Amino acid sequence: MAIKKYGSAEWNGGLKDGKGKISTESGALKAQPYGFNTRFDGAVGTNPEELIGAAHAACFSMALSKALEDNGQKAESIETKATVSLEQKGGGFEITGIALSLKGVVPGLDEATFKKLAEETKSGCPVSKALSAVPMTLDVTFG
Repeated sequence: MAIKKYGSAEWNGGLKDGKGKISTESGALKAQPYGFNTRFDGAVGTNPEELIGAAHAACFSMALSKALEDNGQKAESIETKATVSLEQKGGGFEITGIALSLKGVVPGLDEATFKKLAEETKSGCPVSKALSAVPMTLDVTFG
């Protein structure tokens, strides 16, 4: 069974003066503004890298929760931040890395097992798999 979800985007104008709107099927994002200024100048709105980071952090957290349950534990809390790096390369831009930062509290689980499960999840969650061409790091804080 394949699950299909969509996001959509509109764009009007040139790169620097243009404006876009991004929406999700669920309506969680509805005509959210994005543009050159939200991507590079810190203006209010979102950007593709921020959305990739949020999606990756959410997927990783859910996948780690499953891995913990498969191991007989339930997390009290899992907090994941995914920092997506965008750099100018040649004549364009490139996502050059994703740094995952994880904080977890899992009663009854030792730190070594938590780190092992987190490392396995880093390469195993669906969004990690989709982004496998991008170098990823993982920093873990436990307890």
